[in-house]
Amino acid sequence: MIVFFGLFFAISSCSNKKQEIVPSSEVDVGVKKELRNMFDSLVGNTINDSTLLFAPKVLNHFYNETSFKQIWSTARNWNPITDSLMLFIKNGHYVGLIKEDYQYDLIRQIKKQLDNDSLKISSPASWARAEVLLTDALVHIFQDVKQGRLQNDSLDWVNNSDKWKSFFMPNIQQFVVENNLNKIVSALEPPHKQYMALKNALASFAGSMGVKKYTYVQYPYKDSIYFVKKLQQRMAEAGFLSKANKTLDSAGLTALIMQYQQSKELKATGKISSGLVNVLNSTDIEKFYRIAITLDKFKKMSDTFPENYILVNLPSYQLKVWDKDSVALESKIIIGKTGTPTPHITSAISNLVIYPTWTVPKSIIVGELLPGLKRNGGYLAKKGLGLYTYKGAPVDPYGIDWTKYSNNIPYLVRQKSGQNNALGVMKFNFNNPYDVYLHDTNQRHLFNNKNRSLSHGCVRVQQWQKLAFYIARNDSLQLSNDDTLSYNTDSLSQWLSEKTYRIVNVKKRLPIYILYFSVESINGKLLFFDDIYGEDKALREKYFPLN
Repeated sequence: MIVFFGLFFAISSCSNKKQEIVPSSEVDVGVKKELRNMFDSLVGNTINDSTLLFAPKVLNHFYNETSFKQIWSTARNWNPITDSLMLFIKNGHYVGLIKEDYQYDLIRQIKKQLDNDSLKISSPASWARAEVLLTDALVHIFQDVKQGRLQNDSLDWVNNSDKWKSFFMPNIQQFVVENNLNKIVSALEPPHKQYMALKNALASFAGSMGVKKYTYVQYPYKDSIYFVKKLQQRMAEAGFLSKANKTLDSAGLTALIMQYQQSKELKATGKISSGLVNVLNSTDIEKFYRIAITLDKFKKMSDTFPENYILVNLPSYQLKVWDKDSVALESKIIIGKTGTPTPHITSAISNLVIYPTWTVPKSIIVGELLPGLKRNGGYLAKKGLGLYTYKGAPVDPYGIDWTKYSNNIPYLVRQKSGQNNALGVMKFNFNNPYDVYLHDTNQRHLFNNKNRSLSHGCVRVQQWQKLAFYIARNDSLQLSNDDTLSYNTDSLSQWLSEKTYRIVNVKKRLPIYILYFSVESINGKLLFFDDIYGEDKALREKYFPLN
C-alpha cells in the first residue's frame, strides 16, 4: 500500500558515499559484507537516507538466518527470480495490488543502472541496495496477499516475530527454489468462492481499465478554499474549465456545477453534494480501489466458512443463504438508515419468534416517542403501542408527567403481536451486543424501493417465510440418529396460521454474517453498489493515495 505500515528505517544510499569498486570475482563477497554492515547499522535506527523499507525486522531476521547470502543476483548477473518478481509487481493490479507500494520504479531504476553502468556493476553497495529492496518488496507482497492492507499495524505479521520464521522465511525460500510466485500467492489467498469470483472479474476489468489518475475530491470538507481548488481542478480534468487555477466566484462555480450536472444527466441544482462528488470520483482507478478494498476485507475473515450460512451484504440490500457452494435462497432486505447503520456481525440464528411482540429500544423512545408523549399522552396509542412496567403491568400514559424525562423512561414501550406489528409475523434472533435481528415487516411495500436503508438497525427480510422453512429443513438434516426435533416446516405453517406468539428454538444454529461489500461479482460481471454508510470511502482515503 502507499501508506507504509510498521517500523520504517532508512538504508544507506550508495549516492551519499564514495562507492567501492571491486573486481567482478569479488563482488558477491563484497555484497555479503555490505549486507552485514547494513543490518548491523540498523541498531538504534541511526542511518539517514531517503530509501525506506516496509519490513526491516523480517529482512534482518532473514539475512541473519541465511548468513547474508544474496538471492537476487550471482556474480553480477540477475537470477531468474528477479525478472519474475518485477513482472508480478508490474501486473499487480490484476490481483488488487498497486506497483507503487513495492517501490517498483525505484527498483527498476537501480536495476537499469546495474545493467548499463560499468562502474555500478562492480559496486557491492549497489547490488546490496537492490538486494534488500527486492526482498522487501517480496515480503510486502506476502503481507498484502495474506492479511491485506486493512490491518492495524500491531496485527501485521511483519511485526510478529513468530511469523518471521513460520511464514515469511519458508515462502521466500520456496520462491527462490521454485521461481513460481503465482503459485505461492494463490496458496496464500482466501479460499472463499466469492473472493475468487471477484478476483477473476477484476482480471478482466484491470485489462481494460483507464489508468489516467484524476484529482480525488474529498467531501465533506474542512477547508472550503482547498475543496473548491480541488473541485475546479477536477472539473478542468473533465474538460469543463479551461484553467484549473482560475478562481471562480460563487456564481461562476454554480454555473460550472450546473453544466457538469447536465452533462451527466443529473438534476442541475448547481449545488455541491455527496452525489455530485461521487460521480466526479467514479473513475476506473476509484473503482479499482473499491475492488481492492473488498478483496482485502475477505483477507480479514476466517479462511473457512461453514457449509451452510446466511450472508447479509448491506450495500447490495441482499440476503443470501449459502448451502455448500450454491445459493439456496435470495431475498431483498431493508437495512439501517445512515444515522442508525446496521453493524457488522458474525453470529448464528438461535431461535425463531412467531407473531412476536416488539419492545421499543431506548434510542427510539428517546429520539421519537418521548417528544410526542410530552405533547400528548395518547401519542403511544396512536402508534399502536402500549406502556408497561418492567414486570409487564399496563400503565396509563396520561397519569405521568413526561416533562421530567429526557434521557430515558422507567417503563417499557411495547407493541402487541399481529399483522400490524413493526416486526411482522416472524423474528430471527441471534446473539449480538447491538440488539439487532432479522425480521418480517408490516411495511412490505418498502421492498420496492431502490434505496432500502430505512430501519433503525435491524434487517427486514422480504422472503422471511422461505428463510424460516430453510432453517427448519436444515435443522432436520443435521439431527443425529438418536435426536429429535420439536418442529418442522409443517408445524411452522400451522403455528403461523394460528397467529399466536411462540418461540421456536433452533437446535443446529445457522451461522449468519452481516458484512459490507460494495462490489460483488455475479456470473463474471462486476456489480458496484452505493457505499451507503461511506465505509469504503473512509478506507480508500486512509489506505490509498489522494493525489
